[in-house]
Amino acid sequence: MAMKNNKAFTERLRNGDLLIGTLISLNSPEIAEIISHTDYDWLFIDAEHGAFNPQQTQAMLQAAGDTPSVIRIPAGDDVWIKKALDIGAAGIIVPQVHTAEQAEQIINQCKYSPVGNRGVGIGRAHTYGLGFEDTIKNANDETAVILQAESRAAIDNIEDIVKIPGLDAILIGPYDLSASLGRIGEVNHPEVQEAINRVADVCKSANIKLGYFGVNASAVKPAMDNGFTLITVGVDTLFVIKAATETLEELKSL
Repeated sequence: MAMKNNKAFTERLRNGDLLIGTLISLNSPEIAEIISHTDYDWLFIDAEHGAFNPQQTQAMLQAAGDTPSVIRIPAGDDVWIKKALDIGAAGIIVPQVHTAEQAEQIINQCKYSPVGNRGVGIGRAHTYGLGFEDTIKNANDETAVILQAESRAAIDNIEDIVKIPGLDAILIGPYDLSASLGRIGEVNHPEVQEAINRVADVCKSANIKLGYFGVNASAVKPAMDNGFTLITVGVDTLFVIKAATETLEELKSL
């Protein structure tokens, strides 16, 4: 099945390989399928801001084929964690993680006993039962757990957050972070950049990989230069807008 590539994605993430993905916010399996035929390393399925329920999210994973997909769940609650992992995501991205206590609870919910307390069920990740034993045996090592640092509290607590076993990467949400710092949308403001650099320094010292989102290549290039390896560039809606606008402008100029 396509999920055979999930293990490789997690291994590459932990090895610090450059992984370039793009964000899908529209509930359209066709978009996931189209982008899966490009050379992106992974897909960021945004169930936090996108209009997805678990069944729709599973359809996105199925449409993505062999391209590993990571689901950003709406919040760090047990129900979404179980469903996202059981439908076969390569990992989860959890927004608004502010404390080490939150991080520990989330990671425990991602790991099967005896490491954690993930609920045991049968789903797509288990090949609907055919691969149940293998999934139970290997999921703790093959599932990526990515937490977002996007608040003043997360920045203040980042040294404790990165100490929690089982954390694979910290993804900085620059827009929510800028809002938390009273600089909404000003992702390049010195105060926002200082917070980002603090997270980067702490994560590098703890050997925790770093992720970053930007709307275009120039927005993510500084993060790549700073050692960030889990890169999300662009959004499906913005790709459509950009292509439609440029085509119309080109035609009008002829």
